[in-house]
Amino acid sequence: MRKIPAVLTLTALAGLSLVACAPASDATSSAGCTRAAENDAVSTAIEVTGEFGQAPQLSLAQPFETDRTVYADLETGDGAAIEDVDQPSVLEMSFFSAETGDPIIGTSYGEAAPTPTSTSRWLDLFPGLEDALLCAEEGTRTVVALSDDGVADATRAQYAMNGFPQEGGVIAVVDLRRVYPTAAWGSPVYNTGGGLPSVVRDPQGRPGITVPDAQPPADLVVQTLLEGDGPTIGEGDTAVVQYTGVLWDEKTVFDSSWENGSLLLATPGGMIPGFEQALQGQKVGSQVMAVIPPELGYGEQGSGATIPADATLVFVIDIVGVEETPAS
Repeated sequence: MRKIPAVLTLTALAGLSLVACAPASDATSSAGCTRAAENDAVSTAIEVTGEFGQAPQLSLAQPFETDRTVYADLETGDGAAIEDVDQPSVLEMSFFSAETGDPIIGTSYGEAAPTPTSTSRWLDLFPGLEDALLCAEEGTRTVVALSDDGVADATRAQYAMNGFPQEGGVIAVVDLRRVYPTAAWGSPVYNTGGGLPSVVRDPQGRPGITVPDAQPPADLVVQTLLEGDGPTIGEGDTAVVQYTGVLWDEKTVFDSSWENGSLLLATPGGMIPGFEQALQGQKVGSQVMAVIPPELGYGEQGSGATIPADATLVFVIDIVGVEETPAS
């Protein structure tokens, strides 16, 4: 398996150089999720041009000042909604000066495949985005006027060299590209055979793995723990997964998307062989356990300081989406 970044640092956002008192409208809701109210003054005073999914342009007739964060949707999607802060999503966003409307920083807008990331990771950086993001639906473009406290102090310091203002508000344009389930949702599957790890799930679906005091199997073992009802992962498809990886001998977690906040895009040829084989033929919505022998993992060399040589690996994988290979 390829090495997964431990945290989202918004490197892509920093690396891209991009050449209030009206009455609020009613809140919207989706799938039982009630969204905070929009503020019409935002869309009236701030002009945004450009298509959804592409870098926006912004202009201001005058500085936009606000003592509280307010937002308005410019386009409303009809896909899945972000129902809680732990839900993974793919966001593209640009930030502009609230004084001049000049661009400051922004994401890459399709130059690289965005990683689905826990919404809470973005809120750690920009807490003012919470009302705009929670209960928003896939396909929505939103303009957000962030007040001074809508941006974390650490974020201002991190992007100071990119011209991010060290005080005061900024304006964000946010495109909600994709929303994924947090965990697998399939039906339980009965598995026979002893001597294998056991898996339990907390109410959010996060797995806990107990490895037995026994010799690991010599060959790859794949068990479907929950069988989903979504599309089947075919050859060449990229699966979108949550995962937890445990060392059999040490019985310790060496990597987990649940901890680092970013889902894995399991691209063909980019993963260790045992991980790829465990996904083939599985359905979206399934949870799979894979016990991977060294020759289908990291072999005699191991991987860095976390995976020793000749390590048998245990993965519990929640398949929450798939990017299918386009038909030729």
